[in-house]
Amino acid sequence: MRVFAADKSQLHIVRDLAYKIWPVAYEEILSEAQLDYMLENFYAIPALEEQMEKKHIFLLAEENGVFYGFAAYEVNCNATGKTKLHKIYVMPETQGKGLGKLLLSEIEKAALTAGNSHVFLNVNRYNSAQDFYKRLGFEIIYQEDIEIGQGYLMEDFVMEKPL
Repeated sequence: MRVFAADKSQLHIVRDLAYKIWPVAYEEILSEAQLDYMLENFYAIPALEEQMEKKHIFLLAEENGVFYGFAAYEVNCNATGKTKLHKIYVMPETQGKGLGKLLLSEIEKAALTAGNSHVFLNVNRYNSAQDFYKRLGFEIIYQEDIEIGQGYLMEDFVMEKPL
């Protein structure tokens, strides 16, 4: 499996993966309307380009020309000396096979190279992915609700891991 930083011309791969992964990842957590709203607002190419302009680095996981997952992170997020994991998603058929751990490992290496002390992230409070993060050393620091428009909320835990 090859993990590499995506360039702007590859953002359509991120979008396509999100549209395949999100309906499975969030089917029991979000309404179809909220899922559609979030995909349209977070994964449209202009939105992804804007994230890239804000220093989000996108990673793609590929093997034999097939893409299996992606992640996005930002070193020294908000000048905190910490790296934020903005996104990490793998195809359902690859879950449990180490791909998420591989992507996270690449992000941790980048964080250490940048001199950052921690990696932190937001995860939906009802998402079983928080168990994955706990196994890898993350702890819940606090919870927050983030309004994202149309009356929708992201009900999240903020989790953090020291490096």
